[in-house]
Order: sequence, then C-alpha cells, then structure tokens
Amino acid sequence: MQDVELKPTTPISTPDIEVEQVQREIIFEPNPGPQTDFLASTEQEVLYGGSAGGGKSYAMIADPVRYLNNPNARMLLVRRSTEELRELISVSKQLYPKAIPGIKFMERDKTWVAPSGATLWMSYLDRDDDVMRYQGQAFNWIGFDELTQWPTPYPWNYMRSRLRTTKASGLPLYMRATSNPGGPGHQWVKKTFIDPETPNKPFWATDTDTGEIICWPKGHTKEDEPLFKRRFIPANLFDNPYLSDDGMYEANLLSLPEHQRRQLLEGDWDINEGAAFPEFNRKIHVVEPFDIPNNWPRFRACDYGYGSYTGVVWIAVAPDEQLIVYREMYVSKVLATDLADLILQTESEEKIRYGVLDSSLWHKRGDTGPSLAEQMIVRGCRWRPADRSKGSRVSGKNEIHRRLQVDEFTEQPRMVIFNNCKNLISQLPAIPLDKNNPEDVDTKSEDHLYDALRYGVMTRPKSSLFDYTPVSNTGFQASDATFGY
Repeated sequence: MQDVELKPTTPISTPDIEVEQVQREIIFEPNPGPQTDFLASTEQEVLYGGSAGGGKSYAMIADPVRYLNNPNARMLLVRRSTEELRELISVSKQLYPKAIPGIKFMERDKTWVAPSGATLWMSYLDRDDDVMRYQGQAFNWIGFDELTQWPTPYPWNYMRSRLRTTKASGLPLYMRATSNPGGPGHQWVKKTFIDPETPNKPFWATDTDTGEIICWPKGHTKEDEPLFKRRFIPANLFDNPYLSDDGMYEANLLSLPEHQRRQLLEGDWDINEGAAFPEFNRKIHVVEPFDIPNNWPRFRACDYGYGSYTGVVWIAVAPDEQLIVYREMYVSKVLATDLADLILQTESEEKIRYGVLDSSLWHKRGDTGPSLAEQMIVRGCRWRPADRSKGSRVSGKNEIHRRLQVDEFTEQPRMVIFNNCKNLISQLPAIPLDKNNPEDVDTKSEDHLYDALRYGVMTRPKSSLFDYTPVSNTGFQASDATFGY
C-alpha cells in the first residue's frame, strides 16, 4: 500500500458578518408586582383592585391582547355606561394598533377586529336587564371595569353563562374585573372576592349569599367537586411608579376625607361610607389564631334565627381585660335543639363559663311547651338571657366602640378577632347606621353576628365576670336560680 502524505488543510476563510442591532419598541410592560401577577393569573375569575392609581385600566386593556392572534377569540369588555367606556377606548387606541399591526376599530359597533379574525367588543351594561343584549353570545374572555359600580352581582353571575368556547380553540375561559373599594356594589364584591380568603391566595369560588363553595350538582360525574377558582390581587398607588414618583397624586388622595382616603389611597375594603364602626381596622383588630391559655375565662353569645341566620361567637378574656373573639358559628335553618348539639360538640374540649342568648327565646308566644331557650338548656347547652331593656342596643353599640379603641396603657385594642371568624370580620365594618337613629345600627342589615357580639361584650363589666344574678333588671325573672330559666 502506497504511503499517502497528509498535509494540513488550509482553514476556509468566511466573510465577516455584520450584526445589526435591533431596537425593540416596548409597547406595554407591566409594572413588577400586582400588575404582573394579574396578567399572569390562571384562576377563572380574578379581581384586580385596591387603591386608586394602581394601574388597573392599563392592565385590563393589556390582558386580552395575547388572544388577538387566535381566530377563535371572542372577547367582551364592559363598563356601566357608554360614557365611562370612553377612557378605555382611548387607551386601547394607543396600544392595540402598535401591538397588533392591521387591527381595526369599528366605531359603530365599538369592536376591535384583528387580522386573525379575533374580536374584542367594548360595550356597556347598565341595568340588570341589559344582560339580554348578550343572550346567545359566547366569549372566552369577559372583563368588567370598576366592578363595584354594579349594585348587584346579577350581571356578573349572568355573564358567566356567556363564558364558553370550543375545546379545539385552545383558549382558556376567564372573567376579569378591576375596582376600587366603595360604590353601590361594594358589599357584594367584598363578599365575593375579599372576604373568602387572604389577598393574593387563590380560593374555590363561593356563593355570595351563603358563603358555601360552589360545587358540581348532584347526578353530575363531578358531583360535589368545586367548580372553579377565584383570586383577589390588591394594588396600591406605590405599585405604579408612573403616578407615585412625583408625589402629586398621593398628595391629592391624602387631602380626601378619611373614609375616601382609606378607600382610594390605602385600598381599605373594610371602610364604607355610613358605616357604624369606621374605626374597625383589619390590620389591628384581626389577628392570627393562637393557643389560648386554659385559665383564661371563655364564654359564648348567640343571636338565634331559624328563617334567617343564627350567629354564635366564642370569646376569651385576657388578664389585661382584652376580649379575644376566637370562634364563630354562622348557620341557617337549624332547629334550636340541633344548634345546642352543634355548640356542645364544637366546645367539647373547652371549659365554657357561661353563654348569653337573646332573651326573646324564653318567650312562650302562646305555646304551652318549653321555650326555645329551655329546649337548648335541657340538651345541656346552658344560657343566660341577654339584656334587651330600653337603651340596651345603644349601650351595646357604645361598648363595641370602646372595645375597638386602642388602650392607652397596653397600646393594644381592647378587642381582637381571630382571622378564622370570616363572617364577623365581613359584617362588622359593613353594618350601616340607622338613618333615623344614628345612635344605633340599621336593624335591616345583616347584623346577626353583631347582635351576638353585642350581647357578649355587655356581660363583661369592669367588676367581675361572675357578678350575674338570675334576677335581671331587664324585666326577665328566672324561674330557676341554678339553670337560669
């Protein structure tokens, strides 16, 4: 075999490649924090809200852009009126043509039509019956801007029925909302998004009226499984550097009356105009549960109702006389005897010193048998009657005001509430004043747990926990000094 001499190969020279620096125009970049969290959220229903200036409107306009290249996308963004819609349309005209080249806005229909065929309808929904405008329509994304402007949850709940798309579209089904605290729909929005869970934590959707998790119906293959998740993402002015850096907008908000300042600057959902207890502050009056020492006195108080709701609160007394509301029970359509069993089961591991119950439950009202209070006491759930004498409602309200104050010596509020008492925490700051008697609360409001709390705090005078005598100055005469009936 002939030897072959291997010579080193000459490297192949390549021409220099000129790299062109491409400058990208960033059309919209979300602020770090809540605005980014909102755009990245995957829960079916999300509320983005809190203080004014948190960048809500831009986030709402930017959220549907991701779907405008999908020909199956059918989206809807609503405000309460067409006048309120103008600002959103103006912002969208600044953003959409740059983000989606070739997109067109149909002025007559108030609809964006993308080259892909995707559409975003910007419309209004004023009265409840306006939802009929959307009957037969299907959307994969529905947005409500300033959700608390709707007085009832009916439009929000009805439009959920319009949320659908084909599986082949590859599109998720989302409802999105923005809002500040306040407005005619403050309470139902608070009960739907704020009260069920701490901010930023997803939770299974609950019924606004009952607070129960919404599940698949009986007979369905997914029977009793939760339907979908919600989430509340709070934001404040300082999450938006474009408005907060110069301090001018903050100064304007600081100049507002206290209740408006707490709503619009602090994003406080617990403050509402005309509220009976504006001093309630979740930051100081709501605490994480802790182990209560066994030697701290404990008692319970109850406002009973079968047709409406029954509210029960359990209260412990700290050595410095601070009251700790550590448990609640909020049920409806429960018989008095069944309630007694529920209460005894709940507190089976505790030593409860006494219970105080609406004194009207001792009334016979024409019956010859035992009263509701006696029926409960016979089951072993013992009570003493609450004070319902003339002026007791106003006295009880004043005592709650005193308990919500911060003690000048301990520098702690005289009453705190465990954060697992979600119904009481929701109701207490929302109870309105009686328009005809500003010294009392509106008795037509949801006040069952408030009444229970009022009964309870009025049994804790500064003297002793055990000063109770079966002979009450309320006009109620106990038949038995031992059992209290």
